[in-house]
Amino acid sequence: MITANPKIMALALLAGIIPSLFWLWFWIQEEGDKAEPRGLLTVIFILGMIATIFVLPVQKFIQAHVSDPQLQLIGFAAAEEIIKFLAVLILIYNTNQIDEATDWPIYLITAALGFAALENALFLIKPFSISEATVALLTGQLRFLGSTLLHTVTSGTIGIMIGISFFMKEIKREWLIFFGFLVAIALHSAFNFFIIRNDGNDFLKVFAFLWVVAIIVMLLFEKVRRMSEDLEELEFINN
Repeated sequence: MITANPKIMALALLAGIIPSLFWLWFWIQEEGDKAEPRGLLTVIFILGMIATIFVLPVQKFIQAHVSDPQLQLIGFAAAEEIIKFLAVLILIYNTNQIDEATDWPIYLITAALGFAALENALFLIKPFSISEATVALLTGQLRFLGSTLLHTVTSGTIGIMIGISFFMKEIKREWLIFFGFLVAIALHSAFNFFIIRNDGNDFLKVFAFLWVVAIIVMLLFEKVRRMSEDLEELEFINN
């Protein structure tokens, strides 16, 4: 059993957090002048990290009670997506923090990045402890980099569907949100399946696919932002 000393743990945590902070900065820039309060985003980021801890016993329960490996992967993905969502919902439920359609994507992506940061840090502790970090990255375990992008894409998908639902009737709104969760869980499950099946050999192909999806998410986010601005302009004219 490998025991990481504090320096190794700090290095792993730093390596896990840096990619997440870069992505968080990017999405804050995407929101423009209406960026959310830094303090609130910090709390959500930390809640996302804490969510990683709560996911572990749920996944162990699924592994112990579900025999089919593919169903296990779907269960793992569903647990992560739902718990990331709950981490945000717990904080902003019955508050006035959601006043724009782009708020949900930003909050969910922030929680997802916190989740990915701790997940990546935990993943890197072992290779760092045995001084094989470089070797580990070059032999297929580079998949930890895909984790940050994966969580951004899946939580972003859910958030964007919720954002679009702001402009729809109640019945359609519920179905759209449900669809967002289905897509997120499907993407998450597919990522895990291909990484495990190929032992990381086709990581670059999977990573490229994630980038395509990420670009689609960015375009949809921009669409939601413009829809929100058009609605505000219309309300201003009417008033």
